[in-house]
Amino acid sequence: MDQRQDVLAQWAADRIEQLYQHSIPAQMVTVSGDASFRRYFRIIYNENGVQKQWIAVDAPPEHENSRQFVDIANVWSSAGVKVPTVLAFDEARGFMLLEDFGDVLLHPELTADAADGLYKSSIDSLIELQQLPLTENIPAYDRELLDREMALFPDWLCEKHLKLTLSDAEKAMLKQVFETLASSALAQPQVMVHRDYHSRNLMVCKANPPLHDDEFIGIIDFQDAVYGPITYDLVSLLKDCYIQWPREQVLAWLAYFRTESFNEKSIKVNSGQITDISEDQLVRDFDLMGMQRHLKAAGIFARLSIRDGKHDYLNDVPRTCEYIVQTARLYPEFEAFSAWLESVFLPALKEQ
Repeated sequence: MDQRQDVLAQWAADRIEQLYQHSIPAQMVTVSGDASFRRYFRIIYNENGVQKQWIAVDAPPEHENSRQFVDIANVWSSAGVKVPTVLAFDEARGFMLLEDFGDVLLHPELTADAADGLYKSSIDSLIELQQLPLTENIPAYDRELLDREMALFPDWLCEKHLKLTLSDAEKAMLKQVFETLASSALAQPQVMVHRDYHSRNLMVCKANPPLHDDEFIGIIDFQDAVYGPITYDLVSLLKDCYIQWPREQVLAWLAYFRTESFNEKSIKVNSGQITDISEDQLVRDFDLMGMQRHLKAAGIFARLSIRDGKHDYLNDVPRTCEYIVQTARLYPEFEAFSAWLESVFLPALKEQ
């Protein structure tokens, strides 16, 4: 073990002894890392034939805002949203001890037979999340953030990765696209947004975790939550950068969301209660929000490769960009953007 891992293991063992009044070996097994600097480890302890498990998190404080994660977890958990309970926290060292949701990610469970039920359960959990009121520590998903995210596409994917030199006319065209997408996002009803609500950040909890009894969709990696467009997390889930479904199926799940949201559980926002959104408006908002997210994600995947040496994310760029191409074809206001994607961008991407 490296030194931080060794210190984390002993810290976690000490915290477990304090919480449960019995000592355990200071031993952990690696669960995963992710696109951030966080690392996750599992602690397993067998007592009288009963196995107990916890997750220890190493989140270097110079890189990660663990306080935000803990504060959100405490508020959301108390409101009934299914996030891991924070059992112990050392802010100075960036250590956390969490409830273990198991190791069954949603992504590999999305078979043709199981997908419909799992997506509907995930949408049900999302509706619970969107019911939460705005709290002081949740920033707004404002115009500046939307624009900064979309700028990752030309900066990191087009220019740095694909080596494209964008002309003034191309930059102006992209600016107009970004303005249209940002305006659409800001005009939508604003709710609590996880911001990465996709198949690699949702858990299918089939075991019997210590603080929950039934099978449920567990939500992780929520520290970047914002207050923003109602369709954002739907896009993350249904137009997932890591798995793609036929549009007819995606629209059916979107219709399920609309039916379940706008009844007695109608979503409430600061400006009042949303009674409904028309089907056509919801689809348009969803599609344009998807384009914004995929522009951001494609740029981030390129940045992870170039800046951080995490090259596997490049495998997800073609799928992510295909979403952008498909949406641009659907709406006449993106005719020039669609033509540029077809004639300039896609050939460069295929060459790479």
